[in-house]
Amino acid sequence: QVQLVESGGGLVQAGGSLRLSCAASGRTFRSYNMGWFRQAPGKEREFVAAFSWSTRITGYANTVKGRFTISRDDAKNTMYLQMNSLKPEDTAVYYCAAARVVSSSYFREITEYDYWGQGTQVTVSP
Repeated sequence: QVQLVESGGGLVQAGGSLRLSCAASGRTFRSYNMGWFRQAPGKEREFVAAFSWSTRITGYANTVKGRFTISRDDAKNTMYLQMNSLKPEDTAVYYCAAARVVSSSYFREITEYDYWGQGTQVTVSP
């Protein structure tokens, strides 16, 4: 079992930056594919970014490519999402997720993940 806890959300003005953290406990995530998703009010949860543990390949949604960066710190069992040039449409609850299956590619689908954090709110004001 893996427990995931997100932090780092908050209120920021458009054009600002935030860094989200996802701390894993219960087992190191050295053997898990990891990802970030988000859910805005009234909308479905959507893919943001992810990486493959085995190949370190990363992938991003087109809406965040070039602005967001996913990374991890093995020693701290923590994954990060650096968010720059934030826009009001980035406002959402952000979730981190872990998949027991390790693949050479990253996972984009919600159904591919087995563990989820509780989410952290990101609000971007105009």
